[in-house]
Amino acid sequence: MRGSRHFFIIVLVLASATYALGQGKGVDTQNQRISDNSANKAPANNGTKQDTGTSGSGINFGKDKTRIVPMLPNPYRITARRDALIKAVADVMRDRKLILDDASSKPNEGILVSQPYTFIKGAVVTQSELNRYASIVTSDSRSWTRGRYTITVEVQPIDGTSANVSVNAKVEGRTDGSTGAEWITLPSTGIAEQEFLSALIENITGAAPSTSRNHSDLNLKFSVVVADTATKVVSVNGTPNSVVINANPKSTRN
Repeated sequence: MRGSRHFFIIVLVLASATYALGQGKGVDTQNQRISDNSANKAPANNGTKQDTGTSGSGINFGKDKTRIVPMLPNPYRITARRDALIKAVADVMRDRKLILDDASSKPNEGILVSQPYTFIKGAVVTQSELNRYASIVTSDSRSWTRGRYTITVEVQPIDGTSANVSVNAKVEGRTDGSTGAEWITLPSTGIAEQEFLSALIENITGAAPSTSRNHSDLNLKFSVVVADTATKVVSVNGTPNSVVINANPKSTRN
């Protein structure tokens, strides 16, 4: 009796294990399929747009975002009276914390010179800021501690309503060595001149200067079409402006 009970228990255990094994196969198949799909990874695909980022990966580190600002012409032609320009130059110097050098300036001749303005101090930050305003071409290694520039503005009248304004900057760097402090004149990169000229134009016109079109550098293209009709109409089209001239038969030559 006891032996048959043990046999029944063994049969029941085997049947339960077989059922569990069958159930486990279904779960394992599904999990294995999910695992296989996640393991089979392919490179990212942007579809038809393959011009973004590095080799079409979709990553863009700011390419084509930084636009190069065109330089203003120097000298720059400004439509204003000479006395108004000289006053505006003095106002811009004061706003930019530049002190007018009365001994070197000649307002009657349209020449205004500022005193040297120290724009950077400190051995840690002078090198990078000085590189922005000047070209450091010295071959030997120097420890720059300060940077300064002197602005010279010359107003040359063209007629009663316009004048050419030229801005020049003398950039100097200071080194503190064993022999003492020494100021060295460096070639200007034009940044100081551009900043002052831009501020001057904005002070006079009330708007930031536009470098896309300058009245002295207009590129005009004309196309002339003559219609041989009874009214003798001559059409002249110009870019950016268009002008149409109508001439009667008496004033038009055949």
